Amino acid sequence: MVKTLRLLLLPVLLNLLLAGCAPAEPAVLRLATTTSTADSGLLEVLLPTFEEEFNARVDVVAVGTGQAIELGQNGDADVILVHARAREDEFVAAGFGLARSDVMFNDFIVVGPHADPARIQGLATAAEAFAAIAAAEARFASRGDDSGTHTKELSVWTLEPSPDQGWYLSLGQGMGETLQFANERRAYTLADRGTYLAQRDNLPDLMILFGGESIAENPDAKLYNAYGVIPVNPELHEGIQAELAQQFVEWLTSVETQKQIGSYGVDRFGQPLFYPDSAAYRRAHP
Repeated sequence: MVKTLRLLLLPVLLNLLLAGCAPAEPAVLRLATTTSTADSGLLEVLLPTFEEEFNARVDVVAVGTGQAIELGQNGDADVILVHARAREDEFVAAGFGLARSDVMFNDFIVVGPHADPARIQGLATAAEAFAAIAAAEARFASRGDDSGTHTKELSVWTLEPSPDQGWYLSLGQGMGETLQFANERRAYTLADRGTYLAQRDNLPDLMILFGGESIAENPDAKLYNAYGVIPVNPELHEGIQAELAQQFVEWLTSVETQKQIGSYGVDRFGQPLFYPDSAAYRRAHP
């Protein structure tokens, strides 16, 4: 009787033991970020390390900065990684985000057709380049998507153009799609350098016409492009993965991850696509 009972209980005990040894299901972190971090390939390189270290799965929604911020405001993201500083500060000041942390920077450039019909190459500022494009009524592809890049573009125009003018084309698309459109239509566009370099091989009819071949050669400091990470305030919405979001912020801004950011692209392009800029990295590399 006792032996029979033991035999009956053995599978139950084994199942309990195996259940105790089974790895926990990964937690899901919802990251709302810009198309540039995805289109450049950076996230594809970085995120597997975080997922393995924290037993997590990062669900990435890559949209314009305005949409990413809206996802955070609505509680549809746990953390946002964006690049429009004034809007980031407003997000935190309004209580939607806990705190903003510097992550990295690159710069914007103006790319366009090799013929350069507006003759912008060699001009001193992006505003002068945009004015020349407007004067020539040369085709200009605007993202038109409320992104950080679109916000930067609007800040450069002396007189904001309208799609009614014909030459100004507002697309409502991400960076990669806008570059492809500009390539096909021989149009100018404002792009972050990282995405352009990552996709340059597929853009044979575009070249950098303003901004130089590296960030050191960019003559216009207004085209500096800083990225910040902000965990969403868990007090405003149920289901926010607050602890995991904070772990992501600390991991992303750590010296080790920052070094990985700074090395991304160097072997292929001879320069980083993004430059590390967290407080921890700056302390370690004054």
